[in-house]
Amino acid sequence: MVKQAWAGLRILLVMTVLLGVLYPLGVWLVSRVPGLEANAEGSVGPGGSSLIGVDPVAQDPNHDPWFHTRPSASAKDPLGPADPSTSGGSNKSADNQDYLSVIKQRKDMIAQREGVDPSLVPPDAVTASASGVDPQISPAYATLQAARVAKENGLTVDRVRQLISDNTTSGIGPESVNVLKLNLAVQAAKRG
Repeated sequence: MVKQAWAGLRILLVMTVLLGVLYPLGVWLVSRVPGLEANAEGSVGPGGSSLIGVDPVAQDPNHDPWFHTRPSASAKDPLGPADPSTSGGSNKSADNQDYLSVIKQRKDMIAQREGVDPSLVPPDAVTASASGVDPQISPAYATLQAARVAKENGLTVDRVRQLISDNTTSGIGPESVNVLKLNLAVQAAKRG
């Protein structure tokens, strides 16, 4: 029995050193290889994360210079902002009266913010994604916000529309615009 306990203890020590020290150290060293380092550090950059949509909050809501993400079901207010650490969908069906009420309220609020008729607000502007922290919006929602963003940043609407076009990507799904990248592009255009 002592022999088995000693063998088990040796295996525990060896595995602890291998998997608790050497393996994490090896992974860290590989992440330092030139060319891999940027990918190893994640998606956080100046202004936020390109993979986790965090809706920017204007200091003065009457002078809002930012493009906005989709709403989050976890937000306290209909349009957010949400806490990305508690993301998730609402799980309410499309015929749930509470859900329909929130959708109408969001549509009216966005229409007022953008100075347009509520019928022009695209669906992704008022519906939360399954995660609640989707970093992309449709080009239609970005275009809806272009006039306000242009005015508040001292840019022409044509310049902002060009930035939207430059930041529109397509892949497996429909075309989308990464809100963080677009906001950073607007700020760069504003400076120079």
